[in-house]
Amino acid sequence: MSGVRLAPWRRHEFALLGLLALTFVVMSLLSRDFLTVRNMVSMPRFFVEPGLIALAMTFVILTGGIDLSVGSIMALSAVVLGLVWGGRDWSAAPGLGVGLAVGAALLTGAGAGLLNGVLITRLGIPPLMVTLATMAAYRGIAVGLSHAEPVSDFPPGLLALGNSYVRVSQGVEVPSQLFVFAALAVVAGVLLWRTTLGRHVYAVGHNETAARYAGINAGAVKLGIYTASGLIAALAAVIAVARVATAKADAGTGMELLVITACVFGGIDIYGGRGTILGAVLGVLIINAVGNGLHLADVGSEMRMVVTGILLIVAVILGQLGRRGRGADSAE
Repeated sequence: MSGVRLAPWRRHEFALLGLLALTFVVMSLLSRDFLTVRNMVSMPRFFVEPGLIALAMTFVILTGGIDLSVGSIMALSAVVLGLVWGGRDWSAAPGLGVGLAVGAALLTGAGAGLLNGVLITRLGIPPLMVTLATMAAYRGIAVGLSHAEPVSDFPPGLLALGNSYVRVSQGVEVPSQLFVFAALAVVAGVLLWRTTLGRHVYAVGHNETAARYAGINAGAVKLGIYTASGLIAALAAVIAVARVATAKADAGTGMELLVITACVFGGIDIYGGRGTILGAVLGVLIINAVGNGLHLADVGSEMRMVVTGILLIVAVILGQLGRRGRGADSAE
């Protein structure tokens, strides 16, 4: 009797857990500060923003698409947040003012994502070309609106979202924004694995033509996913502004590379149709731990980008080998 065989994605997730443990060991050897309590508590603060975008990017890539504009949508949403708040006269109702500013930022992100989706689904332009163009356009609009000037002086209520901690036990505190990420990760996982939408996402990514013949509205699925991607990027922008207490047009720079690397490293098939939310989360954790460890080891930002690029190449190569392996298994 043959032993129990795990599904390929489960094997990959177990491998990622082992790789995450190995990453912590290597980074602790590079820097004595890596495994300190202070660093372990603060590190999740920098994980949440790419983690949130990775949740949405997982859906995008699973449909066989890509969204290179997420970093620029972050910038545009952050600038809108700053402009609406900075131009306020809310002395009588400051809570209303920040609420409108956050709402405007979220609406901006959703609108930017919707435009991406319309160009992709209605005009038939490849996602790579659309989001490459809007990556430049949205960033340019952000710079133009802000005149490259930052906005600060945000109210304590907003800043608490990015800087407060919640005590979960004696001596253990967790960044408050981590609860936002955890809640959305659970929602994303349930949507992907337990709903009709999730089945449609996998079907469209696996074979869009067959999905259409099966009665699935692939265009509506993609339109909703790209809109959600923009909305989540805007939410990440709100949290980033709260964390650094500043809204500026360079927010989210390089975010697209970081998130796509994490997703592909986490086992999301770049061609679509395969992957899990857990894999994407583990991918972000690994990439975040590597970046944090290299930073503590005084490795420059340029070299950290080189390492991220190398990890992306390695992840794509491993993905290709995995596809060939699955093809060989199905042929037997």
